[in-house]
Amino acid sequence: GTQMDNTRQRAFTRLQRTLGQLRSGRYAESKVSRGATHPMLKLTEEVKSALSEDKPVVALESTIISHGMPYPQNVETARRVENMVRSNGAIPATIAILEGKIHVGLTPKQLETLGALGEKCRKCSRRDLALAVSQKANGATTVAATMYIASLAKIPVFVTGGIGGVHRGVEETLDISADLTELGRTSVAVLSFLLPKGERGRRKYRWRDRH
Repeated sequence: GTQMDNTRQRAFTRLQRTLGQLRSGRYAESKVSRGATHPMLKLTEEVKSALSEDKPVVALESTIISHGMPYPQNVETARRVENMVRSNGAIPATIAILEGKIHVGLTPKQLETLGALGEKCRKCSRRDLALAVSQKANGATTVAATMYIASLAKIPVFVTGGIGGVHRGVEETLDISADLTELGRTSVAVLSFLLPKGERGRRKYRWRDRH
């Protein structure tokens, strides 16, 4: 609807602004030491070349593609975000698991496959990665999993639409997103554009600040 379109447009506008700051070097201090990446990762030639030449690379999650929007709108949106990253001088690295392989950067065909699979893909947090790989499954990465994989790939910056939080009734359910835990232990700069408001937001930031 109109409200969703307006929200998406605001997110794109914020992404454009942040990518401009990335290009200008504002996040240069967030660089991860560039050595060999993890042997289980499959990098596209574009991403591999950019990392070897010390060019800016931006990690992108894939859960929003598989579980956030219907096909083909999800693929169109993903391509638009990737093109926006490129237009600001960086290389996009959408992260996902296809047939048990952890991909850092997707080809157009792989992106289409991921979008068409939709919710048939597993929603993978960090804890789910080993099982998805061992079963040669298809998986879309959450914020937590994308952060972790980005760190293994030596990618210092990750852009996402939103981060999980501390959910209502947490006193009884202990329903706290793994995204918050990952923020405290993984050295990747995470740029999020849709932040929770009200009591949910206050719970989230209190928990994050204490951990």
